[in-house]
Amino acid sequence: MTVKSEVGSSYRICARCIMDTSDSDIEFDGDGLCNHCRRLGERMKTGLHIDEEGQRRLQVFVERIKAEGKNKEYDCIIGLSGGVDSSAVAHIVKKLGLRPLAVHLDNGWDSELAVSNVEKLVKKLDLDLFSLVLDWELFKDLHLAFLKASVINSEVPTDHAITATLYQLAVKKGVRYIISGSNLATEGIMPLSWGYLNLDWKHIKGVHDRFGVRKLKGYPHLTLFHWAYYTFVKRIKIFPILNYVDYNKEAFKRLLASEYGWKDYGGKHYESVYTRFFQGYILPMKFHVDKRRAHLSAMICSGQMNREDALEEMEKASYPADMLTEDKPFVLKKLGLSAEEFEQVLALPSRSFRDYPNNYFWIRNLRGLVDLAKRRATSA
Repeated sequence: MTVKSEVGSSYRICARCIMDTSDSDIEFDGDGLCNHCRRLGERMKTGLHIDEEGQRRLQVFVERIKAEGKNKEYDCIIGLSGGVDSSAVAHIVKKLGLRPLAVHLDNGWDSELAVSNVEKLVKKLDLDLFSLVLDWELFKDLHLAFLKASVINSEVPTDHAITATLYQLAVKKGVRYIISGSNLATEGIMPLSWGYLNLDWKHIKGVHDRFGVRKLKGYPHLTLFHWAYYTFVKRIKIFPILNYVDYNKEAFKRLLASEYGWKDYGGKHYESVYTRFFQGYILPMKFHVDKRRAHLSAMICSGQMNREDALEEMEKASYPADMLTEDKPFVLKKLGLSAEEFEQVLALPSRSFRDYPNNYFWIRNLRGLVDLAKRRATSA
């Protein structure tokens, strides 16, 4: 499936990256550059640390983790999905001599390829793996609630559960460091109009209260109070290690394939069956959004791809027809939806996260505290 942005008198595309007016909040300057690539350029100046000083800071931080983790079972926590970013983190932390506990969240949508990638990495890197299997009936209820809410990001419950689980395990294991696979080079652009923050439990609960059936008892969650407690009392730090290495995505794919037998899954976060269905089908069909545009734009800004190649990539199908033919009936059956019920969901008017309870005001206005926490996390 290929998504075409509507072209008309108001259509514009950035002169540097490929973000366009499919993002309703995009802004352009006098040179035709969009607010997203301008902002990422500024963030990369202060957030990428691949120079000599950055390597010094990385080494100091690694030594601090080792020292604090001495005589403990683990000295850090990492998430491991089987995707390229988390697999790269596993490779790097072990090469640096750290002793991570790998954490995998099984929400019922893992592809066979993702499971295989995780198993290969765990075995060859000699990692201890903690796998949390979510209550499927509860998680399905959340899935359906977000689909019925008609908001643009129905994957917020998964992302939130992963974050909450990492924090909770860090406290349980007495570990202060969560090594993250988030990075500016490939993820530095994502408009708010294309999704919402996974930190906001009030939003998740509000959507579920409106459209869900089951109680959320036992679901991994993180309130703003929890986040503040973990960050400022327990002093847990999230460290984006991929911003401290020359993280070229294609080069790391080749490395992982060579050293571990890792296999590519064909798209950003496509290690999950639902994610590829959501990003490759629901987003373009219902919301006229193709997230590849943001991912490729970030890679343009980080020098990993030129604009012409990115535009050529956008002409290709985001969702191969044979994969869609196999995935769609599987997803609908797993969610308990008939084809007619699913089409009714797709036909619902699009809604904003602002149409439901949320903590966006506080999250936005607490940005100073968030930035302080990030500086504390990466200071060496």
